[in-house]
Amino acid sequence: MSEQTEASVRAEARAWLEANWNPDLGLVEWRNKLIDSGWGVPSWPRDWFGRGLPVALEAVVEEELRRIGAVGVAKTGIRRLAAATLLVHGNDAQKQKWLRRSLTGEDTWCQLFSEPGSGSDLAGATTRAEFKGNRWVVNGQKVWTTSAHHADWGLLLARTDVNVPKHQGMSYFVLEIRQPGVEVRPLRQMNGHASFNQVFFTDAEVPPDNLVGEVGRGWAVATTTLMHERRGADGIRTWGQASDRAGRVYDEERAEIVTVMEPYKWYPQRAGRVDLVVERAKATGRASDPLVRQEIAKLLTMSKAAEWTARRARAAQALGRPPGPEGSLGKLVSSHVARAAARVHTLISGADAMLTGEDAPMDGLIAEILVSVPAGSIAGGTDEIQRNIISERVLGMPKEPRTDNDRPFRDVPKNLVG
Repeated sequence: MSEQTEASVRAEARAWLEANWNPDLGLVEWRNKLIDSGWGVPSWPRDWFGRGLPVALEAVVEEELRRIGAVGVAKTGIRRLAAATLLVHGNDAQKQKWLRRSLTGEDTWCQLFSEPGSGSDLAGATTRAEFKGNRWVVNGQKVWTTSAHHADWGLLLARTDVNVPKHQGMSYFVLEIRQPGVEVRPLRQMNGHASFNQVFFTDAEVPPDNLVGEVGRGWAVATTTLMHERRGADGIRTWGQASDRAGRVYDEERAEIVTVMEPYKWYPQRAGRVDLVVERAKATGRASDPLVRQEIAKLLTMSKAAEWTARRARAAQALGRPPGPEGSLGKLVSSHVARAAARVHTLISGADAMLTGEDAPMDGLIAEILVSVPAGSIAGGTDEIQRNIISERVLGMPKEPRTDNDRPFRDVPKNLVG
């Protein structure tokens, strides 16, 4: 990438935004205008709302959006994963149906992967999809499903063949959530939020056109979703931040954040809130304590290393490489940073870190950090799973001995939940 290329993209994006940005437009109206221009997702192909630019130049466009105060397309949460997956694996009809509406925010999504009986063994899923008549019929259960209570669509990984090894018998679907065969039950977390849900399927229906990819090839599609999820793990610190500016588009964005982004408002806390540590140490007088200073230095060093690891992942993406094991490196280090931050917050606040309510440090925010941080080591694949991926795909170490990868799934012992 030459300086001239970056400069020309910046100049073109700035000129278009200055001529077209209007905070008095409706949110969807503005996003449609941005999508049509190609500046909403500039690295996407021209045939699908983009400009075919290198991914690295997306940052330049984002800077111009921030400079003028313009709202971008809807790319946070599961909508981002749905769009990224369908862009790679969806057929033209599926892209036409869902990509634009996901970018405008008109469609909301959830990810129907995890199950109570299979834990981190995603390929051990037992939710079944059987083709009956002219449709797929789904029965089973998913859990830890963020946003299912208000989602329009779900990214569903289901078993379509029990007579082949487990990874070969999975298929990937887009399932309509608002139908009689789908029941969503919220799960209350120990931090007081209810972002996750259990989802039960009883003869839920999926039309054949909603199969993504080929029957039995769902594992490859799911891997794309997971790699984008892990690669984007460092972005959770900034989700759900609204502008306080005046204008219809800002008002509607704030309303969107209150509803669609509500489940994610505690995500910065699960990342450890490293950004609060130095000011907290100064405010409490602990900044002069040599032990506290040492632990803060360790944390900030680790956090900066994690940031660089995330940049390596984005640099790989900018070179056109598909999401790979570097996403697992970033995901694992983010868990370590979050746990280290929780320890430092505890060291700074002492026993007061356990308090909640108005008389607690930062109105209970520190306590929320402590009880939210463990989620980061589980969501998107546990730390143990990430270590396996790194050891096998990065370090070239032998794989763990397995007895279930080559047997028909029907013969594999199941940890079924009644």
